[in-house]
Amino acid sequence: MGWYPLGILEVAKSFLLTALLFTGPLFESIAIHGRWKDWTRGQPIRESLASWIGWRNYVVGPVTEEILFRSLLVPLHLLTPLSSIRVVFFTPLYFGIAHVHHFYEFVLTHPHTPIAPSIIRSLIQFSYTTLFGWYATFVFIRTGNVAAVTLAHTFCNWAGLPRVWGRVEPRIAVGGPTIRGKEDSGIKLNREAKGSWAWSAAYYVLLVAGAVGFQQSLWILTESPRALAKVG
Repeated sequence: MGWYPLGILEVAKSFLLTALLFTGPLFESIAIHGRWKDWTRGQPIRESLASWIGWRNYVVGPVTEEILFRSLLVPLHLLTPLSSIRVVFFTPLYFGIAHVHHFYEFVLTHPHTPIAPSIIRSLIQFSYTTLFGWYATFVFIRTGNVAAVTLAHTFCNWAGLPRVWGRVEPRIAVGGPTIRGKEDSGIKLNREAKGSWAWSAAYYVLLVAGAVGFQQSLWILTESPRALAKVG
């Protein structure tokens, strides 16, 4: 359910809503690290799909998971006496639990890591996958469009978790310009420090602004005549 009609408008609005949460990281990639030229040539997409792991993370994984956890499970739960709000918060638990196997994989690949950090890592992963599940289920019920949540899933897998602390600095190319003397060096480092703080301030302002915009646009950008049920 949710595949036809495609609903290009719902897909575009849902993608815009998701991207609002990543306003800061997108600004960091495009402006601070200067990758806007790469984006115009589609290089990040080619880089992401250059390996089987990329296809798994950004194509096969999102498509199969959204078919199972949204397109199949959500409509079945909407046929039960559960309210739509409970469906939004209950069904993503399946999605979160389905990622617990990463704990076993991590233990196998990191045999010298103590068990406590491994458990904490898995709990954190369970938490953010469940959070995404809540969001994806909400969007799916509101739009009735599984392609919209699949694209959002792909984008979130690609973007990862936004940075919420630390200084944001431009990437410095290897073999940079030659420093001629101590005075030049001091001026250069001072300018870089000031620039770094300016970039950091801009990043965190945009991160907060994006979060506020996401909150204010959540209901507006998910409104659709193809909604599966009324939420709330």
